[in-house]
Amino acid sequence: MTEDALWECVIQFQQYLFQTASGLPFHYEIKRGKSGKLNRELLIDRREGSKSLTWSSFRSAFFNLMQEPPEDGQRKYVNRPKGLGDIRGVSYIYPMFYRFGIIEVPEKYELQMKGRQL
Repeated sequence: MTEDALWECVIQFQQYLFQTASGLPFHYEIKRGKSGKLNRELLIDRREGSKSLTWSSFRSAFFNLMQEPPEDGQRKYVNRPKGLGDIRGVSYIYPMFYRFGIIEVPEKYELQMKGRQL
């Protein structure tokens, strides 16, 4: 997985309904600049208001994962959202990385992110 491939995943999964590790639903849209070009800022839509999540947060989490790359063909196991680092928006990045196939997660989080409980 490269940073460019990660960005392509982010683009493709706009409006996909994700769930956080605690089971809270959200989706996102990539903000566009005045020219109409995607500007690498995600607007997370959850409940009443939207939150902004910048590409730099994704990059930080991604680079933290790549510090110790997983074995060939394997996904890195991350036992909780904060396992990606002390990063703003990590509770949203964690389920996205899971859905993109970048990380493995504990079964309890996997079920909650799929909308099921243990």
